Amino acid sequence: MAPSPAKLAADLTPRAIVEELDRYIVGQKAAKRAVAVALRSRWRRQQVPLPMRDEITPKNIMLIGPTGVGKTEIARRLAKLAGAPFVKVEASKFTEVGYVGRDVDSMVRDLAETAVSMLREEERERVRPLAREHAEERLLDVLLPPAPRARTSTSSAPGFGAPMGPSGGAIQLPGIGAEPPPATPADNATRESLRKLLREGKLDDKQVEVDTSDSPASVIDVFSGTGMEEMVLNLRDMMPQAGRKTKRRKLSVPEAMDALTDEEAAKLIDTDRLQKDAIRRAEQAGIIFIDEIDKVVGREGGGHGPDVSREGVQRDLLPIVEGSTVSTKYGPLKTDHVLFVAAGAFHVSKPKDMIPELQGRFPIRVELESLTDDDFVRILTEPENALTKQYTALLATENITLDIRPDAVAEIARVATLVNARMENIGARRLHTIMELVLDDLAFEAPSLGTVTVPITAAYVRERLDGILKDEDLSQYVL
Repeated sequence: MAPSPAKLAADLTPRAIVEELDRYIVGQKAAKRAVAVALRSRWRRQQVPLPMRDEITPKNIMLIGPTGVGKTEIARRLAKLAGAPFVKVEASKFTEVGYVGRDVDSMVRDLAETAVSMLREEERERVRPLAREHAEERLLDVLLPPAPRARTSTSSAPGFGAPMGPSGGAIQLPGIGAEPPPATPADNATRESLRKLLREGKLDDKQVEVDTSDSPASVIDVFSGTGMEEMVLNLRDMMPQAGRKTKRRKLSVPEAMDALTDEEAAKLIDTDRLQKDAIRRAEQAGIIFIDEIDKVVGREGGGHGPDVSREGVQRDLLPIVEGSTVSTKYGPLKTDHVLFVAAGAFHVSKPKDMIPELQGRFPIRVELESLTDDDFVRILTEPENALTKQYTALLATENITLDIRPDAVAEIARVATLVNARMENIGARRLHTIMELVLDDLAFEAPSLGTVTVPITAAYVRERLDGILKDEDLSQYVL
């Protein structure tokens, strides 16, 4: 098994967590400190003796700030860093069905699915070497079928058994009831020669027919996300389980090896233990990120019309955040120690407009700062996944070298700030739109340009954006 999140967190001090988040997210020090302390507190809780450990609940976090400033990215990177099951949901979708909202339990079921997928992948990597050995033997059996076994007679009924001798003993006839002949040295040599060719990749262009398991979609998978999961869970226990079927497929040797390796790995995994471990990991280390929570918070003095629906959604969320047990297809999952991170812009409503019970379940509140020109410049250049690095890598596949100059980066940042101030402030997401417009012609013509270096300067940026910026109506739609 891969190390548990608690062991992974042992080396993640709050300072180390913030440094790791700095590699991908610019600024927002207060938010990074809050989530770093929350993650470290989970490890601390695991070190506390049991009677007290169960009494320590997570300190859920509320991130407040405009869109595009890094709220979702902070939570996502935190979960990836901790190796924790992570689910992101939009609170607004729970209003679509009406006053009672959509089945909020679905977020917990999604968390269970994520945890099972994570552990299954970890287990596959652990057993892959052994699974590949088994797959290799199966593939060699296809390439060089073993000698047919001699027929054996097992019936003792009169007229069907082996002929009897004068003394009452059975007479051994050639080919009947005999053990299969051992493989000859020639057979073994041929098999080892094939094994060598297989490992060297000299059989990769060969097609083979292999039998692989074909598992049909489960009934519960069909109804996943419809809000009927709990009903289907009960139905599944009443229905007989269909047997696993096999399907013959014609594949190339590498494809057959991969398919057989996956199948053998699945056989080596203890599914029951994996599911129990996954539920435990989801309970102790799971993170649920509830975005747009401000959309289900009515304005102060509300209480009629759509605000009734919004308050109903908050009341549905409350037991999940407080701690309850939700039925999943892998077993009951308790949410008492799941970390909830909520986020919202809160332009119209305020956190104090939430129902008091739900407010109390998010004791840590962090306000994220709006992004400035300097922040945009850093976002475009510093993170490991910076936009300039992404576009440079994409166009390098067409043998085009992008030389993005510092003055061009500064101009793009200036335009992003200007457009955000003039129209809706969507934060760093505006950079995607501007970068696409700046590099649109280049991306379209790239295949026909050949090997070339293209300098991107401030003049280049202005040339492609000035016309749009001057036309107010056009910029409303394009930017």
